[in-house]
Amino acid sequence: MKRLVTEEPGLAVATTGGLLLGSHMSISGGVSLAFGRAEEVGCAVAQIFVKNNNRWRGVPLTTAEIDSFWMERERTGIWPVIAHNTYLVNLASADPAIRERSIACTVDELERCQSLGLPGLVIHPGAHIGAGVEEGVRRVTAAINRVFDQTPDVTTRILLETTAGQGTTLGRSAEELALLLEMIDAPDRTGVCLDSCHIFAAGYELRTPRGYEHTIREFDTTVGLKRIRAIHLNDSKKPLSSFRDRHEHIGEGEIGDAGFRNIMNDRRLRDIPKILETPKEGDADVVNLARLRHLAVL
Repeated sequence: MKRLVTEEPGLAVATTGGLLLGSHMSISGGVSLAFGRAEEVGCAVAQIFVKNNNRWRGVPLTTAEIDSFWMERERTGIWPVIAHNTYLVNLASADPAIRERSIACTVDELERCQSLGLPGLVIHPGAHIGAGVEEGVRRVTAAINRVFDQTPDVTTRILLETTAGQGTTLGRSAEELALLLEMIDAPDRTGVCLDSCHIFAAGYELRTPRGYEHTIREFDTTVGLKRIRAIHLNDSKKPLSSFRDRHEHIGEGEIGDAGFRNIMNDRRLRDIPKILETPKEGDADVVNLARLRHLAVL
């Protein structure tokens, strides 16, 4: 089987009515098992961790695991699958030891993504811990440039995720994302992951047609919609401009059905994979995906 990283968003499957909808799936027992779990809840796309998300180092992927992953991809047709990086990573840290471990971890995860053919690795830009945005941006971009220097043959993109602006986290605005992207030496190896909960908590309106259009136009003129390679669909427990990152089920939070109706019916975003990161209790994924499909009338 010829293995190539898919550069553009992949194809939908019938279970989602042609929509690129999915959820973050567990890799417990092996990365390939994520496909069966995604299939059970009706995903067309998915997101996974490529190793234990609470540890710096992971057990190497075996040839058998990688082969099984590619076979399950072929069997289910679920694609694209993107990865999310380890929560421990902080490329903006002032602590040299943490920054070095973060760089090494990101290199490892990019190489894992490459072996699985994943088109994108979502990472949080990091927190400057009081050093200020300018210094934080300098640290993050210098770190990513080093990561790219160490992975010249990797085609998996780093997707910088929008943040809620909690604490000293970077990436809370379109302007901060644009600054980060501008200072990275390899623009063709980067992209953006837009998180609905995060941008709403950071002050971007999604619920009214006028407010939503203003938000999307700002990201388009500042970052560019073509750079958005993934979208996280999460409702928000906290109100607009709360700067608090608290995910809620679709339609049950402050964004509500109105906001997700705007997103799901925006033709500019139609071909971008949309991933749930909502709470996992019971049949939550099935319910949340069904709600999103119901709101889509494209």
